[in-house]
Amino acid sequence: MTDTTSPATTVVCAVERIVRESGVAALVEGRAVAVFRTHDDEIYALDNYDPFSHASVLSRGIVGTRTVEDVEVPFVASPMYKQAFDLRTGQCLDDADVRVASYAVDVRDGVIHVGAPREPR
Repeated sequence: MTDTTSPATTVVCAVERIVRESGVAALVEGRAVAVFRTHDDEIYALDNYDPFSHASVLSRGIVGTRTVEDVEVPFVASPMYKQAFDLRTGQCLDDADVRVASYAVDVRDGVIHVGAPREPR
């Protein structure tokens, strides 16, 4: 996913450094951010903090897709209690009252740049 609306970004790594369907943790403006690469090479970024286990572990979660209302939703399942979070928005797919921050992502010349947190929709 590419979003060029945020001028200030942090360079994370080259896309090829992240194995497909996995994530890595990065420090972005003092916050632990989980950066994910899907099977079709889309890049997403969420807070690394799992609000259910109270641990910074989402980057180690299981990446996949789930059908929600006939739409394929890319998600990461927490490695702790397995709650799924929409990679596009940070919304928990198992508890509508829970959301983690999602971040603007831009890929330039094969390098991932993560920007500011996005406003919840």
